[in-house]
Formats: sequence, C-alpha cells, structure tokens
Amino acid sequence: MPYADLSDFFFVWLKRVLPDHPLLRDPFDPKNSLTPKKREAVQDETKKDNGRTKDRQWFEETMAMAFAEGRRVLREDGVGAVVFAHKTTEGWEALLSGLIRGGWTITGSWPIATERPGRLRSQESAALATSVHLICRPRPSPQLSPSGRWSKGEGGVGDWAEVLRELPKRVGDWMERLQKEGIRGADLVFACIGPALEIFSRYSKVETAEGREVTLAQYLEKVWEVVGRTALENVLGTEEARARNGVAGALEEDARLTALFLWTLQSTEANGAESGSTEDEEPEEEEAVDEDDDAAPKTTSKGYALVFDVVRRFAQPLGINLPKWEGRIIETKKGVVRLLSVRERVKQLFGDDGAEAVADWIAEDPQKNLQRTLFPELEAQSAPKVRGRGRRRKAIVDGGEVELQKDFAATTLDRVHAAMLLQAGGQTNALRKLIKAETERGPDFLRLANALSALYPMGSEEKRLLDAMLLAVPR
Repeated sequence: MPYADLSDFFFVWLKRVLPDHPLLRDPFDPKNSLTPKKREAVQDETKKDNGRTKDRQWFEETMAMAFAEGRRVLREDGVGAVVFAHKTTEGWEALLSGLIRGGWTITGSWPIATERPGRLRSQESAALATSVHLICRPRPSPQLSPSGRWSKGEGGVGDWAEVLRELPKRVGDWMERLQKEGIRGADLVFACIGPALEIFSRYSKVETAEGREVTLAQYLEKVWEVVGRTALENVLGTEEARARNGVAGALEEDARLTALFLWTLQSTEANGAESGSTEDEEPEEEEAVDEDDDAAPKTTSKGYALVFDVVRRFAQPLGINLPKWEGRIIETKKGVVRLLSVRERVKQLFGDDGAEAVADWIAEDPQKNLQRTLFPELEAQSAPKVRGRGRRRKAIVDGGEVELQKDFAATTLDRVHAAMLLQAGGQTNALRKLIKAETERGPDFLRLANALSALYPMGSEEKRLLDAMLLAVPR
C-alpha cells in the first residue's frame, strides 16, 4: 500500500497547524514539500528508485534489507514481531521471502482480532477479521565446512525430505489449536504459515537429495496442500483428503471443491458477520479481494467469492481441475472465483421447465429417471452417436466431430442440489422418493449434505434448504 501518498492528505493539514516545524519536512530531499516517497519500500511500478522500477523483485530485496538491518541490531536472544494481513498468497510470499533472506527464523504466528467487525470495509465482503503477528528469532549464522560449503543443520542447509516429513504434523496440530480458539477460514489458513515456516526458515537454504535448492514458493505450495488436505479430512473424511491418489470411495471433485471453498470462507468468531447472500435480502456488492487492493474487482451476483489465487493454490495440489467446473459450480471473473448459488443451477440441472416439471418423473422412478432428468440440455447435445468415453468423448453431428469438453454425469453434489431445489419448490413427494433412492444407493448423499449444512453460513438460503431437506430423511 502506498502509505506515503495516503499520508499526504493529513500532512498538508499538519503543516498548517505546525508551520516550519523541523519534523514536517523530508529529511532525504529538501525540495520535496510533501512526505518522503523515494525510499519507501512499496511495490509501485509507477515509481522508481535510482532509475530502477519499484517492481516485486525490488520490493522483496528492499524488505530483505530492512529485515536484515533489524536482525543486525537485535540481540541473539531477542525477538522480532511482524504484523501482517493479506489475503493473497503472492503477498505472503513477498513478505516471507524478505524475512528469510534477512536472516530470520519464523517461530510462530498468532492471529489477533485487530479489525472492527462493523467497519465499512467489512460489510458484505470477505475482508480478514484478524492480523497475523509473525514471531521471529535471529537465525544462527551458517558455518562453512572445510570444502567451502555450508554445513548441514540449523542455520545451514536443510534436508527437503525431513522438512516434508515434519510439515503435516506441525500444520495439523496448529490448525486444531486455532479452531478450538475460534479461528476460522482464511484467518486460520494464513495463521498456519508461521509454524509451517519455522521448519523451512530455520535453515539458510533447503536442498533435495540431488543438491537442488528448494525455493520458498515451492515450499508454500506444499503448505497450501497440507492445509487443504487437513481441512478436507476434517469436513469430509480421510478418503477425500487422499483423493488425488485415486482412493476408492471418495466424493467427486466438485464436492471437494465446494467443501473447501466454504471452509475457507468461514468467519472467525470475532468477526461476527458471515459473508454470503441470504434469501430475504439482495446482497450488496460482494468484494472478494485482498484487504489492501484499492483496485478491487467486485461482483453483484449471488453466491460466495474468493480470490482466484487462493482457490488455485488449494485446488491444484489436490488434483481439482478448476476449468472442468467453470460454468457448472463456479464462475471466474476479473480474478475472483464465485461459487454459484443453488438457485442458479435450476436451468442447468432441470432445463427450462425447472424442478417442478420433472418432479413427477422423479417420483415415479427416482433411481432410473434422476440421471436422465438432470442436465437435459446435454441429452440434446449427445443425441447423435458418441465416440469414446469419459471427458474426451466426441459426438458426430452433421458428418463432423464436435468435442464435448465436459463430463456432465450427475455427481453426488448435483443430486444434493437437485434435492435442495425440490425442497425449495415444495415438491415433497418427489423429494422423499429421491432421498429414499439416494440412501439406498449409499451413504455419500447424506454424508455430503450434512457436511455442507455445517459449512454454509447461518441464515443463508442454502443452509435453510439443506436443513429442511434433511428433516425429510427417514429416521
């Protein structure tokens, strides 16, 4: 954030109150009548320092110099604290890179509620409720071996395999502790960075068995993966946490993506207000961007939104293919991913006529007709002969081949949404028949419905529909 530019608003009034005061002038540039800006450590590519553009690399190098100076003047048994709040992984990578390069070991991170719940910035937005206080200690200087290489161990070179072995337990223990203290969602995700970074930052560098240096960005990818898998294990079960490895019995990708999305959106207790839309009121412009972005993209559509960078960081390591679900359960615009509301899926699931028109079909034979009923537009697309199987099948249309990019076979999440829409339309008979058929099929339907009920915000339309639908389940 360009705080020097922002402070000029107040600075001009201070100069009127205290004219010619020695503190109210730029000590680095006597010709500058406003606040100092040339040496400010900020990523702003409209400015230059000694002819060099203030880009991300310049920012990280400058922050590393600042942290290195703090490391120099601190006693060896001293403690450093850095207060930071940012909702993009790139922001965290820039800060953490500067800390590690500056000679610090990050030993802990504590999320503290620093933001006023009723402040204007937090209304109908995904703004963070806490600031993360990173606790750091000076890293021992590495010792050189007789061959001129850094020694192994703390302060020297770390072993990548040992770091990865220690990571899951450290993150899991910290997540459990934070959840007991009421920390949720994005606040919890970023508060896990400190304990995870202690493992990595205790070394001057980390190398693989082949001697290749592991970058901070590569390590943070593993951190997001571990956090995502731990979250999925908590809300859906062990199979879903290991789903990328092809474990049988796991729910489909869309269920895992939805659960992880809602889990990340959960609010810390101190925030008081949940993000998302409700049935009885139209949502305001829902900002789903990092707290420090003054060029924030906005969306006025219903649903829940997260910064694309955060969604991508979770989805990729877990084997979730985001483009596959674009337009089906998510919508991406201007760097923001929105989880489609269940009402937006009426036409997609049931066609132009809606759930009411197909309720009788479902009631007559729910086991047989649900798959045929869902995605009626696909039936028209795939009416010609279809070659191949799976996601890459092709349809023969007018002598040519049209590639069908998506596999629209009904998933467990589709069936849960279909049941919610039947509940919304008052189709009680069809709903009961559908639930009976799904419970006979297996436990996945109710397992997912109960998990989503716990994840959707209190007062949201989706939670009300799920809870009402679950009341129709035979006891």
